[in-house]
Amino acid sequence: MLVFSTIIPNEDIQKKMARAFPDLTFIYQETWADEKLQEAEVLITYGEDLTDEIIEEAVNVKWIMVMSAGLELMPFAAIEKRGIMVTNARGIHKIPMAEYTIGMLLQYEKKLKQLIENEAGEIWDRKIEVGELNGKTMLILGTGAIGGEVARLAKAFRMTTLGVNRSGKAVEHIDHLYALTELERALPKADYIVSVLPSTDETKDMLKKEHFKAMKRTAVFVNIGRGDLFKEDVLIEAMQEHELAHVILDVFEPEPLVKGHPFWNMEQVTVTPHLSSKSGEYLPRTFSIFEENMKVYLKDGKDFINIIDPKKGY
Repeated sequence: MLVFSTIIPNEDIQKKMARAFPDLTFIYQETWADEKLQEAEVLITYGEDLTDEIIEEAVNVKWIMVMSAGLELMPFAAIEKRGIMVTNARGIHKIPMAEYTIGMLLQYEKKLKQLIENEAGEIWDRKIEVGELNGKTMLILGTGAIGGEVARLAKAFRMTTLGVNRSGKAVEHIDHLYALTELERALPKADYIVSVLPSTDETKDMLKKEHFKAMKRTAVFVNIGRGDLFKEDVLIEAMQEHELAHVILDVFEPEPLVKGHPFWNMEQVTVTPHLSSKSGEYLPRTFSIFEENMKVYLKDGKDFINIIDPKKGY
């Protein structure tokens, strides 16, 4: 069996895969431009390089392992037509993204940006007002693996945790759940609003002017999900009208954020370049999921990790 990967892991991971599956052949290269693609039964990809044409060319493929959680660019119509199984790496981002969230909120409360500037300017100022996470309320939009881990860490800081999901069903580490239809009722209760929502038809431009108005004027909004959750001019207007205190943005629509964009120079906005999920453990974790799924696949089993419904796109 041929496994074709456009992700090139380090030598240790390649050796681990060879030891785990000595009867399989692995090809690791950056593009699909290889006649061997026609022989491949399994594809490994980040998902962004797959097209209808690649699916058509890969005549023997039966399984696609997507080494990311985002699936927006996948050619699902062609995949569904062929009956190809898709799995992804959902859940591996939870540790770095939760740590990023808590780290950025601590940065805000402890005024680290100001302290760094003062240090560079040799300014000794003990009048800076610093805050605490302790006792605050966090609202998490999207209570899957990432949102659940954010809530778990928030509990270590004695925070009250609220969540919003489709069903409103209980989730571990979250004190109270709201359905998406109850969002406007939940927003005024939160000191911090953290969105980990994916990009779907339901979430695109979901946050409107009235949602930002519903937030506390002292609230901090963090977006580590997708940049199309709101229109930029809506958020810019909300910040200009001081409808919330601060915004921490790691994702944008489009990316990269262009030079000269208002977000770069707004004092109430912290910009980071879509790195909340980055970690040196990223590929080891994704290939561990692949390894477990390949064991199931070779046994003709059905208990796969993170199997995706092509019709839904998640």
